[in-house]
Amino acid sequence: MELCSRSLMRFTTPTILLLFLLSCSTFTSTEAYDALDPNGNITIKWDVISWTPDGYVAVVTIFNFQQYRHIQAPGWTLGWTWAKKRGDMEHDGRVPKNFTLKAPGPGYTCGPAKIVKPTKYVTSDGRRVTQAMMTWNVTCTYSQFLAQKTPTCCVSLSSFYNDTIVPCPTCTCGCQNNLTQPGSCVNPDSPYLASVVSEQEKRNSYAPLVQCTSHMCPIRVHWHVKVNYKDYWRVKVTITNFNYRMNYTKWNLVVQHPNFDNLTQLFSFNYKPLNPYQNINDTAMLWGVQFYNDLLMQAGPLGNVQSELLFQKDKSTFTFEKGWGFPRRIYFNGDNCVMPPPDAYPYLPNAGLRQNVSLLVLLITLLTSVAIQFVHKLERNMKQFLLIVIVGEFTAILLL
Repeated sequence: MELCSRSLMRFTTPTILLLFLLSCSTFTSTEAYDALDPNGNITIKWDVISWTPDGYVAVVTIFNFQQYRHIQAPGWTLGWTWAKKRGDMEHDGRVPKNFTLKAPGPGYTCGPAKIVKPTKYVTSDGRRVTQAMMTWNVTCTYSQFLAQKTPTCCVSLSSFYNDTIVPCPTCTCGCQNNLTQPGSCVNPDSPYLASVVSEQEKRNSYAPLVQCTSHMCPIRVHWHVKVNYKDYWRVKVTITNFNYRMNYTKWNLVVQHPNFDNLTQLFSFNYKPLNPYQNINDTAMLWGVQFYNDLLMQAGPLGNVQSELLFQKDKSTFTFEKGWGFPRRIYFNGDNCVMPPPDAYPYLPNAGLRQNVSLLVLLITLLTSVAIQFVHKLERNMKQFLLIVIVGEFTAILLL
C-alpha cells in the first residue's frame, strides 16, 4: 500500500532557497509512538546543499514512516521559525526551529532539529555522488488526543449464533444536541439534506458533518461472525461512513485478533500482516482494492465498503465462547475505534444457562459449607456443656 505521495515545491526568502520533496524511503528512525507501530513517525530531513552570498540552498524531504496513517486531503502544511543566532556553519545561515506539521489538521508534535550524518546524493546520470554540506533531522509523532478531543470511529458486533446486534456505545463520539447546538448532525431523511450539506461544504471546515445516530461517529466498523464450518469460520467486515463532508481516499483498517496467523482468504480487501514483534502475528492491516473500493464515499447509499475474511481454525485455541470471535482492537486510518464493553458481546445461546447453573452450584456449595461448619460448632458446644454438667454433679457429691 502506498502510504505517501510525491510533490516538488520551490520558494525563496531574502536569505534562503528551499526545495521541498515529500517522499517514501527506507530511512532509519528510532522514535516510537504506539505498540502496533513502534517506529511510526514523520521525519523531516533538512539538507544544506550549497551556500549563497546571503544564505544557503536547502532540500527539505518529508518521510512518512507510519505503517497505517497516511496524509489525507487536502494535504500537509509545514511551518517553522528561525533561530535568532546564526548556525555554527562555515558560511552565514540561520537554523530552523519550532517545526509544526499539520496533516491536514493538528495531532503531530515535532521535536528539535538534530544534526546527523550529511546526506549523499547520486546525480541523475548515476556517475557522481555529491554530499550535503549539513543535514538536520526533525522527528514528528502523532497523538490522537491532540488531533481531536473525541473519538472518530466506533465498532459494532453481531454473530450468527445470537440475534442480538451490539451497537456502538451511545454518545461514543458525541451526543445529539440539536436544541442547544443546531446543525450538530444531519437527519438522513430530511428534505433539506442536500442544501445543508452544500452549505457546510462552502465553509471548508475539517470538522465532520455527521449523520444523526446514537453514537455520532463519522466512521462505524461492523464485525459480523457469519458462518462456522468444520475447519474454518467466516467473518464479514463492513465500514460505514456517516460523514457528509469527507470521502476517505486510500483508507485503511488495522484489526487485532489472535486468529490472523491463520487467515486463509480475503475477499475484495488487500491484506498485510503487522508483526512488529516478529513472534506474534495477530494484527492485520486491510485496505481497499485500487479503482474498486479504495475510496470510501461520503455518507449516503454508497458510503460503505465491505469484505469477508475466512480463517482456519486452530483447535487448541478456537472457541466462540467469551467473545473470542470478536476483535481485540480496531483502528481506522490510524485512529483507535471505541469497542463495546466485553460484557455486551453476543454470547452463545447456552452460555447464559451455564453461567446460571455455575452460580447456583456455587451458592449451594457455599450454603452447604456454612451448614457443616454450624453443625460442627454446635456439636462442640454440646460436648462442652455435657462436660460442665458432669463435673458440676461430681463436685456436688464431694461436698456432701
